[in-house]
Amino acid sequence: MEEKNDFLDTVPAQHSGSQMDAVEKRKVNTESEALALFESACLRLLSVNDWGNYAGISAFQLIDSRGVRAERKAAVNDYIRIDIPGPGTHIGMGYDWVSIEDIVQVNDEKTQLLSMTVRPCAHPVSKTDEIAHFFKSEATSTFMIKRIGLCVSAEEHGRNEIPNTSDGSFYDKSRNFMVGLAAKLGLSYPQWKNLVNGLLKD
Repeated sequence: MEEKNDFLDTVPAQHSGSQMDAVEKRKVNTESEALALFESACLRLLSVNDWGNYAGISAFQLIDSRGVRAERKAAVNDYIRIDIPGPGTHIGMGYDWVSIEDIVQVNDEKTQLLSMTVRPCAHPVSKTDEIAHFFKSEATSTFMIKRIGLCVSAEEHGRNEIPNTSDGSFYDKSRNFMVGLAAKLGLSYPQWKNLVNGLLKD
């Protein structure tokens, strides 16, 4: 986990495709309450295997760098296996896959931040580098927990979301186009809104 001493915008720049932002905020009465809420939300953010309990649509499983299920907090170079409703891809063995490429922590007197950025990737045990996700590898999702004073927010920021019609079989490309189009039309927003709301659950 990368630690920094100043507040940085950890969301990658938007260059092409679509983008999405889901934000939930809570304001509390005391600093101790804010700190407690921030810490509990950070724990939930890093507990990827529990995300499905909050998101309510897809199921999520943390996979380590060797391709083995992990029952622990997320770390850089881990994978997240995503089981979305409907048929998955052949190249992803039925699932969509992202890798955790960055985890950043910011701490100063009045501001705290924990962010995790993931990117579509190949299946961890695949012999090819073809992307096993409905978005191309240019896409990112950045999940963050942020505290500024008495306000704590949970956020998901999708950037450069372009349907992956380049990798896999004809079936995979067609499926990715349809799922990516649905996401572009905003059908994935309720899932991420439910997730960020759940991360701030009392």
